[in-house]
Amino acid sequence: MDAKAKTFLFNLLNTPSPTGWETAGQRVWASYVRGFADRVENDAYGTAWATLDGGGKKARRIMLEAHADEIGFIIKQITKDGFLRLDRVGGSDTATARGRRLRFLGEKGPVTGIIGNTAIHLRKDKTDEKVPKIHELYVDVGASSAEDVAKLGLRVGIPGVYADAAEEFGTNRIVGRALDNRLGGFILAQVIARLSKRKLRSTVIAVNAVQEEIGGHGAKMVAHRLMPDVCIVLDVTHATDTPGIDQATHGEVKLGGGPSVTHGTCNHPNVVARLLKVAAAAKIPIQHESSGRYSGTDTDVIFDVREGIPSALVSLPLRYMHSVVEMADLADVEKVIALLAGFVESVTESDDFAVKL
Repeated sequence: MDAKAKTFLFNLLNTPSPTGWETAGQRVWASYVRGFADRVENDAYGTAWATLDGGGKKARRIMLEAHADEIGFIIKQITKDGFLRLDRVGGSDTATARGRRLRFLGEKGPVTGIIGNTAIHLRKDKTDEKVPKIHELYVDVGASSAEDVAKLGLRVGIPGVYADAAEEFGTNRIVGRALDNRLGGFILAQVIARLSKRKLRSTVIAVNAVQEEIGGHGAKMVAHRLMPDVCIVLDVTHATDTPGIDQATHGEVKLGGGPSVTHGTCNHPNVVARLLKVAAAAKIPIQHESSGRYSGTDTDVIFDVREGIPSALVSLPLRYMHSVVEMADLADVEKVIALLAGFVESVTESDDFAVKL
């Protein structure tokens, strides 16, 4: 990874973009990919896509998709004493919330808050404590009244994310919040940068979609608009190689073991087969996951748009998902970039991924 790419990566990761408020992060992404793409566009809700034109009039249109949003919180109530009550934006984990700093996107600029944590000396039933419910959490922003809170530019409906930033960690790894799935946006940008230097036989559209964490709304809208011939969705998956995870229940995925390809349900077998063929030719190690009902990703809302889009899910292994210490291996990142770029280069105008009966 060169210096420019690394600067972009950390800028993208550290720009707050909770679901419904992705614009700041999308501007970072769009600004970077404009340096490589033929054009960059967006829709009404802020999903952005970068296009590289290739091939002739019959060229296949390939969509590579990731999601731009991150989990967070939103102000639900402001008490007369100046404390805030919260609701969750997406799947925020209340088990890890107490005692953490938040960064609210206030109307007058960012505001730091602290999720209150009663000292262990003062808590009852210390030996049998339960995970707090969201309405039991409160935030201290250094105010003494509701009026003080208003002066900070905060009101009900203001979102916030954890204040923790991303950092390099250990040997070739990275830790931070929002790796799910801004690493996906970073990877797609690097794929566009790599392919921009090559002669393509197909047109590739890299999509960074909004609102995945609450149902994949951005992906559904953009798939209906673009209606590509084939789609590869990129998200993160649970690395199950840490203590306490039952692999019989959750499958076996290792951090540093390479990209994961999912089989079943929304994953078209012909698209999956092409991914595996590309990986074998390039000697990219592949891990395998099953999907018996749904994938839990944007693939679920893309594959059945209109008359159907042949789609498949590629996942980046991630430890500690939906926390401030999400961890990824940068060697896996590079392998995913190579896999997606190789898939695009493999597609010709004669390729038709539809099932033949």
